[in-house]
Amino acid sequence: MGKLFGRKKKYSEDEYENEEFDDEIEEDEIDEEDLNDGSDEDDDDPDEDEIENDNEEDEEADDDELEADDDPDEDEIEDDEEDEWEEDDRRAYRRRRRIRNQIIVYSVVLVFLVAVIGSCIWAGRGIVNVVRQKKLEDEQRSLAEEQQRLQEEQEAHDVVIDTPETLEEEPEEDYLGEIVNAYISEMPLEDKVAGLFIIRPEAITGVSTVTQAGDGTREALNTYAVGGLVYFKQNILNKEQVTEMLSNTISMSKYPIFLAVDEEGGTVSRVAESGIDVPQVGDMATIGASGDVSQAKEAGKAIGSYLDEIGFNLDFAPVADTADTEEGVLGDRVFGSDAQAVSEMVASTVEGIEETGVSSCLKHFPGIGDAEGDMHESRVETAKTLDEMRNYEFLPFQAGINAGADFVMVSHIIASGVDEEALPSSLSKVIVTDILRNELSFQGVIITDALDMSAITEYYTSEEASVMAIEAGVDMLLMPDDFNAAYEAVLAAVKDGTISEERIDESLERIFRLKCADKLE
Repeated sequence: MGKLFGRKKKYSEDEYENEEFDDEIEEDEIDEEDLNDGSDEDDDDPDEDEIENDNEEDEEADDDELEADDDPDEDEIEDDEEDEWEEDDRRAYRRRRRIRNQIIVYSVVLVFLVAVIGSCIWAGRGIVNVVRQKKLEDEQRSLAEEQQRLQEEQEAHDVVIDTPETLEEEPEEDYLGEIVNAYISEMPLEDKVAGLFIIRPEAITGVSTVTQAGDGTREALNTYAVGGLVYFKQNILNKEQVTEMLSNTISMSKYPIFLAVDEEGGTVSRVAESGIDVPQVGDMATIGASGDVSQAKEAGKAIGSYLDEIGFNLDFAPVADTADTEEGVLGDRVFGSDAQAVSEMVASTVEGIEETGVSSCLKHFPGIGDAEGDMHESRVETAKTLDEMRNYEFLPFQAGINAGADFVMVSHIIASGVDEEALPSSLSKVIVTDILRNELSFQGVIITDALDMSAITEYYTSEEASVMAIEAGVDMLLMPDDFNAAYEAVLAAVKDGTISEERIDESLERIFRLKCADKLE
């Protein structure tokens, strides 16, 4: 009974695999067997008439055979049934195997198709992006070309429309240059040389004390077309008198002229000390001690305002030296000894003066500081090195230059640690040109301190000092001890080629740019 209810022959995996390779052949054989079985069955079931005839003819024989076969061997039946079950099992296994393999094949094919389709989609997107990017680049290029074209058209349009505006801006500097060149080109050499001097009015008029400008002043200015005149307390009697004197002097001069004064505030105030009604400005030491830079600017503005009202256009102020206000030779004329604080005060004072239309003048470069001695009476020397002066004395001067000072006055102090020749600074090319002009980048007018001080007159003649100062790079000479001798010496130096006329013209250009600046208005 175990065989009848599904006892099956056990096959190893190798046997199943071997049978798998013969599945198709065995299936074909099985199909043929099925066909043969079918044909045998047909043979076993002939036509009824034939069967009946056979039955009638062999009735007896058949009966004997049937009797003999009524009890077939039971073992043979069971073997046939077992074989039949095993055959069915193999067929079912092969069918499942076939289905599984088909599923695997279909899955691989599906994955392949999906990969191919995905690749195609990815490639298609890439192509679309490339095309889109190229189209975008073309559009951007077209837009840029269009903008460039419009910009060029606009620029061309602007050139046509804005031409008058452009002509107003550029010629402003050229216009000043043209004015300056018009003066210089028409000046005889004698007038050019005279234009480098600022002197007392008494030096050319022969009058002991000038308080008015009359025919003597007119004749003197025609003979010596000096660049400027400087006035002191004795020249100022009252406001109306000084105003008229300065106004007449301007009208009598062949060229624009500087009318200068020392008006620092405090003890050095030629106009305020004369007694005329002008605002009284205190000394710089007091302003410096306050620490309020606005006071320095207000002081400069107050001084510049009344000088401009009277007729002065150049103030030899402010003092940019740094020194102890109690022990230094300059006393309360300085803002103090703190270089940074002094720098701020000096810059503010310069701004205040320059805003009124009066030119300011920083003094006394490279800095007297705490040096002992008075150059009005003797030679004065400082042992400070260049680096020490850069970190201290130069700072207020640089601040004043940056604030717009028109002039810098060079003192006669000897800085032997800077200039190996130990020349007075006013005669030293190292101090004037190398440091002030080039290192500090001052492009305004450089003027000497008064050349009639003992620090100069005891060691140099007026002729020597004047020529040396011009050679050092100075633009203007202040109050030589003997003006006529100094003037003739410089004129001779230009004529014999010691000093070139081009060198004189360079200084005159700086001078006339300041003198003619108001003409642009």
